[in-house]
Amino acid sequence: MATIRLTKEFSFEAAHALDGYDGPCREIHGHSYRLFVTVKGTPVEDPADPKYGMVMDFGVLKRIVNEEIVARFDHALVLRATPQSTELCKALCVRFQNIVSVDYQPTCENMLDDFARRIAARLPEGVALHSLRLHETATSYAEWFAEDNPRISHP
Repeated sequence: MATIRLTKEFSFEAAHALDGYDGPCREIHGHSYRLFVTVKGTPVEDPADPKYGMVMDFGVLKRIVNEEIVARFDHALVLRATPQSTELCKALCVRFQNIVSVDYQPTCENMLDDFARRIAARLPEGVALHSLRLHETATSYAEWFAEDNPRISHP
């Protein structure tokens, strides 16, 4: 049976600041992110299986990405956990609820690495994460490919 790739697009709004950065992105600012998630596998061959002919149900992929990524990051302020940001988070949390503290600089590149780990861990048996593309703006994006990242588990 042929190996097939499936891609689903997601979008979310988030703000971040790049702590210690030497350009304007050190300030809190937001993006309309677009995330493309591509998985690969072989379609189910058993005609008695309700998923016959599918690599993966798009609804299952949607649920995984919504739970792991969109629900966590949509309308969030994402900050790297540092002593300075801890104080800022305490002050902001008095008024705002969706502050996400991460152990990495929240660049598009690092977010993709985080997203890949979260998504790959939830995929059904026989389905592998192939690639991710995260658009930070209409003209700027980063990509993650499984072939470049063998440390992420594959079926």
